[in-house]
Amino acid sequence: MPETLTPFLALAGGGLVFAVVAVLFIVLRPDAPGNAVLAGALSAGFAAFTAVTIAAEGVLPVVLNHTSNLWGVQVWYDLLFSLSVAVFLILPRARAAGMNIPLWIFLILATASIGLLAMCARLFWLEQPRETAVA
Repeated sequence: MPETLTPFLALAGGGLVFAVVAVLFIVLRPDAPGNAVLAGALSAGFAAFTAVTIAAEGVLPVVLNHTSNLWGVQVWYDLLFSLSVAVFLILPRARAAGMNIPLWIFLILATASIGLLAMCARLFWLEQPRETAVA
């Protein structure tokens, strides 16, 4: 157990708190529609955080983190499984909304959660009820 609160521990803990709150919100409001602005903001925010991380530390640590020991590989598999399940669940809705599936899959494979959140934002936007103009 660390003796001091490091910025990395604070970031990890903050992410955990955010995820728990998000899951509870989803559980407590099962009929709430997806929020395109929130999904887009999360995608943009995570993309910005990723850009800062790449600028500060490069890309190589990603490979090292997931190949240095069994825990790293386990976390890598966990990320792959979670991403695959999310794509599996979102694809029928995306197809029904007329989204360009190959383009979105490429973006998700290239950026993981950043692309998935962007895809959700676009899907939620397309699924919003539109008011029809009355002439």
